[in-house]
Amino acid sequence: MLSDDMLKSMSQDELIKLIQIYSKNWLAMDGAWFQAVERSRGMDEAMLRDAEAWKVFTVAEARRIKKFLNLPEQAGLDGLAKALSLRFYANINTADITIDGNVLIYRNIDCFVQTARKRKNMEYHPCKSVGIIEYSEFAKVIDSRISCECISCYPDINDNTCCCSWKFTLEY
Repeated sequence: MLSDDMLKSMSQDELIKLIQIYSKNWLAMDGAWFQAVERSRGMDEAMLRDAEAWKVFTVAEARRIKKFLNLPEQAGLDGLAKALSLRFYANINTADITIDGNVLIYRNIDCFVQTARKRKNMEYHPCKSVGIIEYSEFAKVIDSRISCECISCYPDINDNTCCCSWKFTLEY
């Protein structure tokens, strides 16, 4: 285990590189268990288990990020934008965020998971159903007034300029 002293001795560039390694390691582990279930039980069972895991994980992740950022209870779309930018995979995926009035659009331009599956000649991960859980629950923790809907996500791609896109609406 790395000690605090070791982390404190690292440069900012080294710490950023380490965070990228941790993010890739986490996604590798997520993919390893998913693919193990997919191979042994099929995609439907893997997706069911994935949804169960995301219901728990995304809430825990959002709470930790919200606390780290010291966001208020109702953090609004600006708070959501900040929190989305610090998700575990934010530094290894390429995404953009736009806010217009009470709507935030989050577009995942390059997805580490889909790129890895493509490189392995695997079918794309049908992440829309799990993404709805992931992004909706994450947003609710940041601000309970925010709802989420999918604009485009595999297997229902409506925007070929990104891997997926999500619309978050703040209800007043």
